[in-house]
Amino acid sequence: MSDIPALVPKPVHVLLVDDEQSLREPLAEYLTGQGFRISEAASAAGARSVLLNEAPDIALVDVMMPGEDGLSLTRFLTEYKRLPVILLTARGEATDRIVGLEIGADDYVAKPFEPRELVARIRSVLRRAGRHNGGTSDSTAQEDMLYAFEGWHLDPLKRKLTDPDGTVVSISTAEFRLLRAFLDHPRSVLDRDRLLDMVQGREAHLFDRAVDNQISRLRRKIEADSRDPQLILTVRGGGYRFAANVTRIAPGAD
Repeated sequence: MSDIPALVPKPVHVLLVDDEQSLREPLAEYLTGQGFRISEAASAAGARSVLLNEAPDIALVDVMMPGEDGLSLTRFLTEYKRLPVILLTARGEATDRIVGLEIGADDYVAKPFEPRELVARIRSVLRRAGRHNGGTSDSTAQEDMLYAFEGWHLDPLKRKLTDPDGTVVSISTAEFRLLRAFLDHPRSVLDRDRLLDMVQGREAHLFDRAVDNQISRLRRKIEADSRDPQLILTVRGGGYRFAANVTRIAPGAD
């Protein structure tokens, strides 16, 4: 029998941001019992302080907080930290949910919620984001491969998009997920429902205009003329189609 200890996957690190202590602390205790590592913050400022020293895998963010609200924090987390976010919303905050999805939130749960449902959503979002509990995957080698199209390159691990001149183009988490969905299914027609299932999942199809807005933003990043797109084509009555050929190449290969 080998004396080499088995590798134990790192627990998923969750940043829980909610000013309501009576919800935050019991939820943190429950999630800890489910095997997660929890960092708590009672405000957006507190969350930013946590991020100075910690690198969580996912954030749970309450929308309504004093000071900087959860939507502003979500924009920061998705655009600058590339962090998956699940919004914690009140049932009447439909507009906030729409805005949250548009700026890159991965999912939402409406208060009051069943903690087991939240755990399922966390795991679902992590699967879509490609973060698997700190363990290794059989697809690791494939994940290392870059996407190449029309001189552009997308590094899925670093979430880095590079244009044909070699300039890094900043993209949000939502734009990254959308672009990757197209690159995984080039020349296929993807309707809004399927795109939302692929990049956000759950009931996000109720907010299908979020897809149109994100596609408009993505076109402004990768199209020579976003008013006359040649890469992301609109299919009348059907959705969208990525018109370029896509290849996978090893990092550093020409």
